[in-house]
Amino acid sequence: MRVLTRRLVAVAAVAATLVAAAPGAAQAHGKSYVKVGYFTQWGIYGRGFPLAKVQNSGAAAKLTHLNYAFGPVTAAGVCDSADPWADWGTSFSDANSVDGVADVAGQPLAGNLHQLAELKAKNPKLRVLISLGGWTGSAYFSDAALTDASRKKLVSSCIDLWIKGNLPDKEPGIAKGIFDGIDLDWEWPGSDGNAGNVIRAEDRRNFTLLAAEFRAQLDKLSKRKHYDLTAFLPASPAKIDAGFEGHKIFKYLDFGTVQGYDFHGSWELRANQQSSIFVPKGAPDNPDFSADNAINAWTRVGAPKSKLVLGLPYYSQGWTGITSGGNGRFATATGPAVGVFANGTEDYKTVKNLPGFTLYRDWRAGNSWLFDGTTFWTYDDPAQMVQKTFYIRAKGLGGAMMWSLDGDDDNASLTKAISAGLK
Repeated sequence: MRVLTRRLVAVAAVAATLVAAAPGAAQAHGKSYVKVGYFTQWGIYGRGFPLAKVQNSGAAAKLTHLNYAFGPVTAAGVCDSADPWADWGTSFSDANSVDGVADVAGQPLAGNLHQLAELKAKNPKLRVLISLGGWTGSAYFSDAALTDASRKKLVSSCIDLWIKGNLPDKEPGIAKGIFDGIDLDWEWPGSDGNAGNVIRAEDRRNFTLLAAEFRAQLDKLSKRKHYDLTAFLPASPAKIDAGFEGHKIFKYLDFGTVQGYDFHGSWELRANQQSSIFVPKGAPDNPDFSADNAINAWTRVGAPKSKLVLGLPYYSQGWTGITSGGNGRFATATGPAVGVFANGTEDYKTVKNLPGFTLYRDWRAGNSWLFDGTTFWTYDDPAQMVQKTFYIRAKGLGGAMMWSLDGDDDNASLTKAISAGLK
């Protein structure tokens, strides 16, 4: 780790200027990296973030994969839509449509799915995946994965709805061809996730069997087209051990995206890092979370580095009520900082413009934050993202995942920085 740390520190001081130069350096390795951006179904509402912004900002052209989040697994053990109005019902104006043409009343397919089709038409190499589960949509994964019959039932329903495009009360196959695969976001097999989730000790084995069933049914669809199968994976070694057979699951997955954020947050009363590459010197927790610790935890259980994709946050974690002075890091706080959509978190596009804050960086750890003497935001800006792409390349990983695209600014600065480093 010391050698890798020295290499990252050596390039970090000029990271901001290397955004333009990074493509040539990456190409010298002869490796193709995946760049996965999550688009949230609900972002079209209060956040005012339609897929047109992914296209018009230039972000779509910089991605290899777009994950559409989320499709829940129901108590009946099948796939369904969490919001049919957003998925295929609502209309978009010309200004909010990917192709610049307004939806019209009565068209066969509308909503985000129609916009995804338009996005793919403009970006033919972009692969779009439906993400199943998520934090609030994983309650019944354990039941659905429990038996061979229940696994077959779940997988066939997911493929019928999302891959074959057989939407309720629509012409059969109306949405066929929009999705190029499935992303499993079971949070978490064998351990706690959202309150009320069904959890079993058998989840660990059943996750492998579920992945195998998805792979088998996807492969039967077509001999000419490969459908991707990916999974969102935890950073915590305890959750890895409880829920995943790391040496087996990658036989079925094209790649897995490792959570590289939420290492600390405003549920704690100490300002800290949420997405550092390495554990910062002087960190009060031992052991502690970091991107490198998460990746190493996966390789120790047999995951191939080339199939591990590091997750990167487009949002900050924040604390307030700090009175101890200094740069604020590791200081005691009274609670979460005020955020636009939720206290304790804030989009990059908002945090970068906050007045009165001083920017601090720890290049050795790969961590940056803002502090105004009272309020503390830990976040990643384009320079920090470039440093993380150097880590991804030096570590031999498969690429980067971004949660989520609506947190970036109107110029897609974070996405473009990541793409430049991994081109």
